[in-house]
Amino acid sequence: MEEQQPVNKQLKRFYYPSEQAVEKPFNWLQMTRLLAYVKPYMRSILPGAMLAMLLSTIVRLAVPTLISKVAIDIAIRNKDVNLLTYIVIIISVLYVLSYIGNHFRIKLVNILGQKVIHDLRKQLFSHVQRLSHNFFDKRSAGSILVRILNDVNSLQELFTNGIINLLMDVITLLGIIAILFYFSPQLAIAILVILPIMFYISTALRKKIRRSWQDVRIQKSKLNSHLNESLQGIRITQSFSQEKENSAFFDGVNTDNFEKERLAMKKSAYFGPFVEMSNAIGTVILISLGSHMIISGTIDIGDFVLFATFLGMFWEPISRLGQVYNQLLVAMASSERIFEFLDEQPNVEEKPDAKSFEDMKGRIEFDRVQFAYDSDRIALHEISLEMKAGQTVALVGHTGSGKSTIANLISRFYDPTKGQVKIDGHDLRDMKLNSLRNNISVVLQDTFIFSGSIKDNIRFGRPEATDEEVIEAAKVVGAHDFILRLANGYETEVEERGSILSAGERQLLSFARALLADPRILILDEATASIDTETEMKIQHALRKLLEGRTAIMIAHRLSTIREADQIIVLEHGKILEQGNHDELMNKQGEYFQLVKSQFEMLDAL
Repeated sequence: MEEQQPVNKQLKRFYYPSEQAVEKPFNWLQMTRLLAYVKPYMRSILPGAMLAMLLSTIVRLAVPTLISKVAIDIAIRNKDVNLLTYIVIIISVLYVLSYIGNHFRIKLVNILGQKVIHDLRKQLFSHVQRLSHNFFDKRSAGSILVRILNDVNSLQELFTNGIINLLMDVITLLGIIAILFYFSPQLAIAILVILPIMFYISTALRKKIRRSWQDVRIQKSKLNSHLNESLQGIRITQSFSQEKENSAFFDGVNTDNFEKERLAMKKSAYFGPFVEMSNAIGTVILISLGSHMIISGTIDIGDFVLFATFLGMFWEPISRLGQVYNQLLVAMASSERIFEFLDEQPNVEEKPDAKSFEDMKGRIEFDRVQFAYDSDRIALHEISLEMKAGQTVALVGHTGSGKSTIANLISRFYDPTKGQVKIDGHDLRDMKLNSLRNNISVVLQDTFIFSGSIKDNIRFGRPEATDEEVIEAAKVVGAHDFILRLANGYETEVEERGSILSAGERQLLSFARALLADPRILILDEATASIDTETEMKIQHALRKLLEGRTAIMIAHRLSTIREADQIIVLEHGKILEQGNHDELMNKQGEYFQLVKSQFEMLDAL
C-alpha cells in the first residue's frame, strides 16, 4: 500500500476534476424550487397521501389519550367493565383505520417519489442534450453521469418518505405538545426544557453536515469519472501494461470515497445519540416531578401514564426529523449540482424569432470569421471564403490549422467570436437549429455506433426511412456485402460503440447513416481514414454520384482522397494560405504542393 501512494498522488493531479465544495447557507429558495416538482401531482396523488397521513396521525394521538384518560382514570378506577370493553373495541377499530391509512400513505408517497424522480431525470437529460459543445468540452462524461444518475437518485428518499414523514412528524409533535400542555402545563414545560439545547446543537452541526455531503457528491463524481475513463481506455491501459498503476489510482479514489462517506455518516450520526440522551433526561424529570405531583394530588395516575407514553412518542419523531434533516442536507448538496446543470445555458442559443430553411441550396459563406475556443487560443483569424451550392470543398492543413473548427461552425456547434457564417445568405444565428442540422450530415473519423441493430444504426438520422431505403444506402457506400455476411444481416445486434465491427465497417455504416438522411450539406471529417485503400476506391465512385447537387466539405490528411474536389482550401494556424482546385494549386507550387510532395515521398520511403 505504501508503494502505491506516490503513484496515487501523481495520478490525482492528472485525473481529478477541479470541483470543490462551497460553503453556502441553506438555500430555502432552492429547496422551494426542488419541491416544485411535486406540483403536477398536487391534485392527483398528494391529497390522498395527506389524508392517509392525517388519519394515521390522529389515531396515534387518540389511542394513548383514550387509554390514559378514559380507560385508566374512569373505567379501571370505577371498575366499569362495559366502558372498558367499548374502549377496547374503539381502539381496535382505530388501529384497523391506522393500518389502512399507513398502507395507502406508503403506496402513494412511493408512487409520488418515483414520478418526481422520473420527471427530474427526464428534464435534466433533455436539458443536457440541448447544451452546446462548449459544455461537454469542459466536463468529463463521468461527472455528467453522476449528476443524472447518483445525484438524482439521492433525492429519491426525500420525495418517497421525507416530505410526508416531515409533515406527519411535525403534526404529531404539535399534537403531543398541545395535549401535554392541556393536561399539565407545569409538567410539560419541565420535560420539554431540553428542546432549546437540541435546537442549538442541531443548528451548529448543520453547516458541517451539509459540507460533508457536498464532499461525498464531489468524490462520487471523481470516482465515476475515473471508472468511465478506465473502461473507455481499457485497450490503451492493457497495451501499456498499466493495470497495476490504474488499480492503484482506483484504490486511492475508492478509499477517498469511503472516507468522505464515513465522515459524512459520522457527522450525521451525532444527532441520534443526542436525541436518546434528551429522552433519558426527560424521563428522569418526568419520574421525579411526576411522582411528586401524584403524591400531592396535582395530577392523576392517568395523566402520568399519558405523559410517559407521549414522552416516548415525542422523541421518536424528533429523531426522525433529524433523519429527514439529513435527507434535506443530502438533497441540498445534490440539488445544487443538478440545478447547476439545469441553469447552464447553451452558448449557441436559438432566437425566439428564428426562421427555418425552406429549401436549402447549400451555399456557404464565411464573412471575416474569427473564432476562439478560449481567450488564449484563437482558432480562426478573420477568414472569408465561399463554398458554392453543390461544390465539393476540401480543407487541408496541419493539425490545429482550423479545419474541424470550420466544420463545427457550419453545423453551428459553436458561434463565431466575430463575423458571420451564412448558408444561402442567412446568418446561422437567425435560423432554427433543427432546421439547420436536419440539412447537414457529419461523418467523423471516430464514428459512433449505438447499441442496437445494424438497420437501426443506419436509420438513426432518418427514423422514418423504409427498410428498402436503408438497404439502398448501404449498397451505395459498399456496406451491403459485409452486412449480409453478419449472423443476422441487417438485424444483427451490435454492442456498445459497435465493438463487433472493424473500424472500416463502422465507418461504412456511418456513411450509410449520413447519406440516408439525404442532407443538403455533407461534412466528411477524416471520414476515410479508417477505410483501407481498396474500400476507399469503391466508395469514391459512389460519392461522386451521391454528392451531385450537395455541398460537401471534406477534411482529409490523405490528400489522394481530395484530388477531384472543386475547391481546395489550405489552412495554417487559422488562416487561409491558398485555395483553388488540385491542378491550380499544384501549378503554384506553394504549401499544397509541398504537402502533396511530402506525402508521396513518405509513400516512396515505405
